[in-house]
Amino acid sequence: MKLKKAFKIIIGIVIFITLPSLLLYGFAYFKYNEELPQGQTGIEADALATKMQNALNINAFNNTKYIEFTALNRRHYEWEKSKNICKIYWKDFKVELNLKNLDSSSAYIHSFKVTGDQKGKLYKKAIKYFNKDMFWLTAPYKAFEKGVERRIVKTKNNTDALLITHPKEDNTPIKTYLWILDSYGKPTAFKMWDSSLLINGMEASWSDWITTKSGAQLPVFHKLFLFGIEFKNIIGTP
Repeated sequence: MKLKKAFKIIIGIVIFITLPSLLLYGFAYFKYNEELPQGQTGIEADALATKMQNALNINAFNNTKYIEFTALNRRHYEWEKSKNICKIYWKDFKVELNLKNLDSSSAYIHSFKVTGDQKGKLYKKAIKYFNKDMFWLTAPYKAFEKGVERRIVKTKNNTDALLITHPKEDNTPIKTYLWILDSYGKPTAFKMWDSSLLINGMEASWSDWITTKSGAQLPVFHKLFLFGIEFKNIIGTP
């Protein structure tokens, strides 16, 4: 009898924990899930991408030599953009990534240099963090990178939106984003299609911007469903 009662309690706890999550997922799926829109490549798509980048002062971003910021109150970055070197700090770890030559990178725990397998694991984690956080900070500036595909899409409001597809790299899947732009071409939000997402077409805001000392514009906050992605202590210098 005691075993049966314990089993019922466990089942009750599982249902109590999982049911709200399932209901929330179901609500979000039926409200937000969208098919990937179709669009046209060509001169108009490239012109819209150029308009977006100009609205954010792409020249100032390209001439920015140093960017520093804190992501989600968890990771701090000191990116010497002109040298392709980035120091990443989280918990008790520090990794100095050489983005051109990973072998010349270094990793530390409590200021002690790490070697061997532990070093390799920290490198992989640092690269993962760098790619993820830098994307949320600088994605609009990546529209003309190698392998990126640009398409122009008509929205329900009969306005032009920019569909950007980033190529598969290493273990990352192909990712597609539909950029929603204001009349000046500045991003206000994007929708996401990614095989790692449970819901396609989820929207994240790109409406909170600051202008750095270098003139580049960078976001300080993204709203994503019930969650937020926040950047603090942003510095950008020429």
